[in-house]
Amino acid sequence: MKSAKIVGPNQPLAMTQTETPRPTGEQVLLKVNSVGVCHSDLHLWEGGYDLGDGKFMKVTDRGVKYPVTPGHEIAGTIIEMGDAAAASNAFVKDDKVLAYPWIGCKNCPACDAGNENLCDTPKSVGIFQDGGYADHVIIPSYKYLAKLDGVDEDAATSLACSGLTSYTAIKKANANLPKYLVIIGAGGLGLMGIQIAKAITKSNIICVDLDDKKLQTAKELGAEYVVNSKDAEQAQKQIMEISGSKGVDSVVDFVNAPPTVNLGLNILRKRGNLVLVGLFGGSIELSLVTVPLKAITIQGAYTGNYTDMVEILKIAREGLINPIVSKRYQLSEANDALQALKDRKIIGRAVINP
Repeated sequence: MKSAKIVGPNQPLAMTQTETPRPTGEQVLLKVNSVGVCHSDLHLWEGGYDLGDGKFMKVTDRGVKYPVTPGHEIAGTIIEMGDAAAASNAFVKDDKVLAYPWIGCKNCPACDAGNENLCDTPKSVGIFQDGGYADHVIIPSYKYLAKLDGVDEDAATSLACSGLTSYTAIKKANANLPKYLVIIGAGGLGLMGIQIAKAITKSNIICVDLDDKKLQTAKELGAEYVVNSKDAEQAQKQIMEISGSKGVDSVVDFVNAPPTVNLGLNILRKRGNLVLVGLFGGSIELSLVTVPLKAITIQGAYTGNYTDMVEILKIAREGLINPIVSKRYQLSEANDALQALKDRKIIGRAVINP
């Protein structure tokens, strides 16, 4: 089995050759056909997250152990199943499937509620155990698989993470039935968020980004308004004018950096809803009295549960969303893929086809 492993922070991924594992029990062996290149892979490669004020949270402090094979957005073909997986009759050999990677401990309150993505001690594929930057991968249980049933494999990969994250965030943003919904960031998450918002909300969508080319793509995908935020003051003024000077009902920040969060707070109307998604990092000063006086909600969104993934697969199957795959790499080009993502050269999603 060939794989590209992260051996340490900011070190080139190492190509390795090992014996292909055999599944046991509920395990399933997949031939990896496509794996998404995600910002979470980038944080894993860089070794952690910027917390602001000079603080850095190491992934090793969260339980990550190097070397590790990244890749949690996995679409593949079932090659072999353990005895319990085969006996379940849920899948057969050669089924094409999407893997749910956010595996939990099965014992904490989140897992008990079916929200393994919020587990206290996660065991996620491609982060805490070897993932899909390989030609084969072991999925711990058949219960984490969903049949693709005609959904393109390259496009489907993002539905296990970025699409899933966008779906969860838009559902949270839709809780107050927004007339005006701002989506900050027109990268892979934001562009997917626009499509999902068009499919499940009745909102007027305002997309905000620094890049006019990305904003044009946002417009083509259904955003009613686009705003370039290079001049933050002008961007705020423009959004307030669009919303009739009252401010917007909901903001989904797919960047989550100090400038974008400040913009989101400044354009939020009374009873507004701010959903923070991105992991760009940093910190802000928050005027605490405005939170109760405006009765605003500030919340985070982190991926989604297995049921959410099945739901977004259904939306994709119905043709209501179309994940954008803009670049394809071979497994030997994994370093190039991560560097291109780091350099912000990827519009939509990049995938590796091992």
